[in-house]
Amino acid sequence: MTTTRRSVLGLLGASGALLATGAVAGAASGTTLSSTSVDVRAFDRFVREQAAADAFSGSLLLVHRGRPVLARSYGRANDAAPNGPDTRFAMASVTKLFTAVAIAQLAQAGKIAYTSTLGTFLSGFPAEIADTVQVHHLLTHTSGLGDTFTMPGYLEEALTWTDADQVMTGTTDYIRRTSLEFAPGAGSRYSNAAYHLLGAIVAQVSGTSYYDYVREHVFRPAGMTATDFYTRPQWHTDPRIAHPYAKQPSGGRTDTIDQRLYVGTPAGDAFATCADMANFAAALQGSKLLDRAFTGITLNGKVPPPPQPGPPPPGGTPGAPHAVFQCYGPVTLLVGGQWVTGHGGGAPGTSTDFQMYPDTGWVTVILSNYDYDGGPSPVVKKARDLITA
Repeated sequence: MTTTRRSVLGLLGASGALLATGAVAGAASGTTLSSTSVDVRAFDRFVREQAAADAFSGSLLLVHRGRPVLARSYGRANDAAPNGPDTRFAMASVTKLFTAVAIAQLAQAGKIAYTSTLGTFLSGFPAEIADTVQVHHLLTHTSGLGDTFTMPGYLEEALTWTDADQVMTGTTDYIRRTSLEFAPGAGSRYSNAAYHLLGAIVAQVSGTSYYDYVREHVFRPAGMTATDFYTRPQWHTDPRIAHPYAKQPSGGRTDTIDQRLYVGTPAGDAFATCADMANFAAALQGSKLLDRAFTGITLNGKVPPPPQPGPPPPGGTPGAPHAVFQCYGPVTLLVGGQWVTGHGGGAPGTSTDFQMYPDTGWVTVILSNYDYDGGPSPVVKKARDLITA
């Protein structure tokens, strides 16, 4: 399906509500909710304007101290259905959080040490990788490994794979043939390859497939009943799954399912609803997936990311983080005196964002089947600015 701005506007439908009766009045008027002043009405109006301008398609959910405050859906999931609260979205790199929790569970059980080297669990890697790359490096993007999707020939071959075992073993084989860009711990580069290997470690240590382990030990105990690793054929045919509509140079958008793997990997493309991600936040912060100590180990900052090009933003710039740290999975920012911990994801036709605000009790889930130039959508930025103002 190829859409233009005119055709999408003709299809646009908004569904959703301000939720939780006790919170509705405050949310709608922009007044204080449980001692935290956030203008939810202004945010709701902003999202509506973005959707009307064909700048947002997807679903979002704002939760405050366990209570849903705002739920909205706009645009089309696919030819058969509009986006709605039950729409499953490809999560892109937000999937890395599930992989990180699986690793932490095995570490909590004493089956993995964060200082263990890759060669302890996986064979076939050259000694410079097997004996030096630690689980800690894989989790913090400091391993020296890069991005599977930029490896010569990878995507062309990967698009021909037709089962989950091919995706896992084939991707691991490509990473085995790569080399380190820097000594582990001596630099930082965002690495899909690293998180794929973490999933391979989960499979090796647990004695089951990565997918089955995460279903049984992450999705199920978190109450994520709609979340799964759906296959590309399911993506094509299941009306509950949002198709990825990628922006084209012409200005229209094109369905790009056939540019995605047969099934997602430990680095990306599990599918989830907004409500399931809110359940994940509650289970993770409530120590239902990990005990309190390992929850802290997972969510606390470990290393700062590398400096970004250009001058740093002034400390007084609204929404500018004062500190940024990579955790074991999430990224945590200090913005306006609040810690913001979560992950975003992006791919052609996909933009996802999941954030927890432990100081004030907010959780935001913003899932879109549109992609955006230069990073997160304006809706994601607006939500963070309002909550941290």
